Amino acid sequence: MSDWSVESWKSRPALHQPAYDDARAVETAVARLRSFPPLVTSWEIERLKGELAEAQQGRRFILQGGDCAESLADCTPDVITNKLKILLQMSLVLVQGARKPITRIGRFAGQYAKPRSSATETRTGPDGRSLTLPSYFGDLINSIEFTPEARRPNPHLMVRCYQHAALTLNFIRSLIDAGFADLHHPEYWELAFCDNAALHEEYHSMVRRLSDSVRFMETIAGQAIDDLTRVEFFTSHEGLHLLYESAGTRTVPRRQGHYNLTAHLPWIGDRCRALDGAHVEFFRGVRNPIGVKLGTSATPDDVLALIDRLNPANEPGRLVLIHRMGLASVQRCLPPLLEAVNRTDRRVLWVCDPMHGNTKAVSRDVGGAASRDVLGAGTGTSDAIRREDAAARKTRDFADILGELDASFDLHAKAGTYLGGVHFELTGDHVTECTGGARGLSEADLDANYRTMCDPRLNYEQSLEMSFLIARRLASA
Repeated sequence: MSDWSVESWKSRPALHQPAYDDARAVETAVARLRSFPPLVTSWEIERLKGELAEAQQGRRFILQGGDCAESLADCTPDVITNKLKILLQMSLVLVQGARKPITRIGRFAGQYAKPRSSATETRTGPDGRSLTLPSYFGDLINSIEFTPEARRPNPHLMVRCYQHAALTLNFIRSLIDAGFADLHHPEYWELAFCDNAALHEEYHSMVRRLSDSVRFMETIAGQAIDDLTRVEFFTSHEGLHLLYESAGTRTVPRRQGHYNLTAHLPWIGDRCRALDGAHVEFFRGVRNPIGVKLGTSATPDDVLALIDRLNPANEPGRLVLIHRMGLASVQRCLPPLLEAVNRTDRRVLWVCDPMHGNTKAVSRDVGGAASRDVLGAGTGTSDAIRREDAAARKTRDFADILGELDASFDLHAKAGTYLGGVHFELTGDHVTECTGGARGLSEADLDANYRTMCDPRLNYEQSLEMSFLIARRLASA
């Protein structure tokens, strides 16, 4: 790595980077970040790399999930607890189905930046005149309110987000170390969403088996379930903002190389994976495991070149390929990639993100949402972060998400590869952002509690139901 440095990315084309207008403020913010203690440790990163290597071999399964884009306003006990709760509950269900260890990776404590299709956004103001401002790129870069001051990229937000990530991690570690109560009593999980008689019995039967297993383990060992399993939890985020990522990257005593200590598993988005781009240049030089999102434009040559660039030593546990094709395209786009990687014996972990390829826009004039009490509308995140902007809003359908996931399992089995994990945008709150699921949310229900900062997320009930369906699939493999 003699041709790499923490700042060598600056010589490459860097997409989706903020255009700050105060160079001195940027220098001050970066200097403060470099002086802070790390958010994660190198030994945690190496432990995750070992678990990812096990997942590559089919001996472990990965559950990765969390917010589309975190909000500074959501750094509260209730919101953090709800996100942790749904991921831990999902992981217990998956253990029941997979009969193998589950690694939990949260999309939080750092998921503060998002790429956008357009650098600017135009709205009609109260005076009837159009106003064009920078798009909202996440709380790491600017604010969601549609004003010139809020949309101006602010380098101090890098410091605020780092501090809020530290607060989030501290609370999560405290909850886990104390023994998270929801793990002990699956029988109290919220299953009222399932009105269908057959599904109701199936899901309740799975929960009863989980409860029996937990009590059996605790009775035999004379210890609590968290003492027996020592729940581990890792963090991830899209490594989009390279000033922020490089400021948190440093060497560690008695270890070789540089570690990005802002997260255990950063990933490169589908829009930023250009081989000669700044993101690939930066992340090829850090010792963390790295994820890469692969959309429908990814070709076998692209993927093989990325593997060689990011993992030239073919190190186990180093590289996670996260395919996100969409239900309509996965059958066509995924098999050539699986065949190319399998043929060349590259070591990668395949993970399916069934969310991003299944996004669609629907009209907000569908009506009916305000008259229904759907999932306790009014709960969840602050009203201040509701999306205000669109005649149409984005959603995803539960059946499409599940359909892509099922197709991915089938395609991997046919190719002789192993689908070693899933990657969801989800929340532990009762939002109404994705349609479908056992409760049967429709487009008319979206406005009842639509609160995402950017993209639609599975709510608590849909997330838990998805884990039941994945567990069923893993149990039948």
